[in-house]
Amino acid sequence: MANGAIEANSHPYPGHGVNGYTSAIGITVRGSNWYWTVTAIMTAATFAFIGLSFTKPRSHRIFHYITAGITMIAAIAYFTMGSDLGQTPIPVEFVRSDPKVSGTPTNQNREIFYVRYVDWALTTPLLLLDLLLTAGMPWPTILYTILVNEIMIVTGLVGALVQSSYKWGYFAFGCAAFLWVAFTVTVSARRYATSLGGDISRTYTICGVWTIALWFLYPIAWGLSEGGNVIAPDSEAVFYGILDIMAKPVFGALLLWGHRNIEPARLGVHIRSYEEDPAQVGGTHAAHHGEKGSQNASDGGAAAPAPPTAAV
Repeated sequence: MANGAIEANSHPYPGHGVNGYTSAIGITVRGSNWYWTVTAIMTAATFAFIGLSFTKPRSHRIFHYITAGITMIAAIAYFTMGSDLGQTPIPVEFVRSDPKVSGTPTNQNREIFYVRYVDWALTTPLLLLDLLLTAGMPWPTILYTILVNEIMIVTGLVGALVQSSYKWGYFAFGCAAFLWVAFTVTVSARRYATSLGGDISRTYTICGVWTIALWFLYPIAWGLSEGGNVIAPDSEAVFYGILDIMAKPVFGALLLWGHRNIEPARLGVHIRSYEEDPAQVGGTHAAHHGEKGSQNASDGGAAAPAPPTAAV
């Protein structure tokens, strides 16, 4: 069956039309087919990660849920791009002679998929949450790292939507934010992970280095596509698609394999299932606290209340 998504979603403005404007530099059917392929991979990974979660107790599923959420969001984004939706025409800064990126004398707009940045704005914080929870990082550092990450994504989007050379200013802001995130993941968080044991340190190091090494390639892809108009949108689709497959489903498989024998409580993550007795959550600390309270009561004092435990 032929792929007619581009024609169907460009009507009544042929040629990747949006709100009366068109892009002469846009994906072809081959690019659309590739986006559909990545959609299928992301969808399959989502079902796999959710299925694997049922092999764990409810209190141990947090990393399965986060990782499945990453690929589920990516599947929707790639479905949108495969349908030639979630994009807008933007005039290129650099007019090239290559016919694949030259446009026409009257139309030198390039198709920019803003839905890609919506995907990243939602999935990269979840990726960092997977990593930084594995390292046992404190919540203030996790939240601040996610904030800086959002600055990286938003500046990339704004730069992609700017025609003039000012886009490279946003690119520079985004790269600076990325370097801060990279330092946190590769240096600061790794120190926390090392203190939690060899298996946690090994899992974190593999997944952290894998992620940051891949993330270093995204600015290159941006500079060749949205930024510099060097490669065709079909090539852009393949470049970003391969990176996203490696950074999401493959990352998720590595992470969950590493977590197969790691209890979340070792990472400072205490989650109570409705099947569990709240008094038992917290392990030996709760038991010790209860014994101390009982001892106080036997000495004539009131039993000390057990610390509240948040159910997630």
